[in-house]
Amino acid sequence: MNIVLLADHRKNELLVNFCIAYRHILERQTIYSLLNTSTLIQNATGLKVHGLSTEISGSFNILASRATYNEIDAVIYLRDPVLETYDMPNPLLKACDTNIIPVATNLAAAEILILGIDRGDLDWRKLIR
Repeated sequence: MNIVLLADHRKNELLVNFCIAYRHILERQTIYSLLNTSTLIQNATGLKVHGLSTEISGSFNILASRATYNEIDAVIYLRDPVLETYDMPNPLLKACDTNIIPVATNLAAAEILILGIDRGDLDWRKLIR
């Protein structure tokens, strides 16, 4: 599965800890993230993470484009609700909603999503690709 892992700045440590805890599942997936986040995850876990090396808004547009063409199967984006940008439109989240791609925006939903991936609950995504 192609999984995108993202986190707002204050949630990066939480995302890294999530990746440490679920490394055994994530190592069997293809993972994408922003360049700085991918470096944090790789250094902490040894996982191979494909980092997008553009500025943040450009990265969200690239990922949204990939979601539009069903090149992404799931998104874990740990968001910080105190940020001013929290309520602003996000092209990635919109593309996921449009293309029936599951998105987890908090730790509880991320755990449910990753365990579902491990059980095979999202194997139907392979048919779409």
